[in-house]
Amino acid sequence: MNVLFIEDDRMNRRVVKDMLDVAGATMEEAENAEEGLKALDSHNYDMLLVDLRMPGMDGITAIQHIRARGDAKAAVPIIVITADTAVDLRERCLAAGADEVLFKPVAMDALFDAMGRILARDDDGVIIG
Repeated sequence: MNVLFIEDDRMNRRVVKDMLDVAGATMEEAENAEEGLKALDSHNYDMLLVDLRMPGMDGITAIQHIRARGDAKAAVPIIVITADTAVDLRERCLAAGADEVLFKPVAMDALFDAMGRILARDDDGVIIG
């Protein structure tokens, strides 16, 4: 599995990379949303992990850009990983097109559970099996 993590904090990227290494996944990094969108233009990813609070474009806006693409990459699964605890945050992320929302500090089992739920869905969002 090839994952792109769009996150401005180097330590957060390192922690998640170590988690994904355990699962045998590869992770590429983008320090901000603009870099992440450029990486998505030139590479194929099985999943995106996106922080919300970054300099420049925020994560919700980045998700909206991804979902508005006119190609197959618009459907790439997206998990938000955030420290933001606003009351309506989960709903705003899902409305923007995120598939899952996790809160920092994210535990490895929570990340893997979220990834598994997404991967177990069919094209209509129904869990298979």
